[in-house]
Order: sequence, then structure tokens, then C-alpha cells
Amino acid sequence: MDDAEYEEFISSVTPIESADGIDSYRNTVAMACPACDEPFDDAVVCTDEYNSLELSLELDLCVTTHEGDAVIFTHKP
Repeated sequence: MDDAEYEEFISSVTPIESADGIDSYRNTVAMACPACDEPFDDAVVCTDEYNSLELSLELDLCVTTHEGDAVIFTHKP
């Protein structure tokens, strides 16, 4: 994901939470996922080198990177 795509992404989504190297966002504008072109539900940006995600729902995931950070897009099946 290049800088322009990342800036558009960050300016379009709604921040939910930021803690322990993970920033969470909700897609309230039906923005398309850059990996599959379908609207995503939420996104997670992992800013630490190692992160652990505990999922309570079954989700489809799309993943990209921006400046070494993992950017994960969730889709509810």
C-alpha cells in the first residue's frame, strides 16, 4: 500500500481503539478493500514487530503492508 492509498484509508475510516501496538478502525463509508475490492468491515494496523490477535468471530481476512506495518482488513462471511 503506497503512502497516498494509506492516507486515503486513514482519513476515511473511523478510529475504534489504539493499544499495545494495534490500531483498530471501522469502515463506516463502505470503502473498498485494496486487496479484493469488496467493502471491508474493520481494519487493524499492527505497528509492533510482533502482534497477537484474538478473534471472537469467524472472519475472512485480506492483508497488505505499509512501511513495514501489517494492515489487516476483515470481512464477515
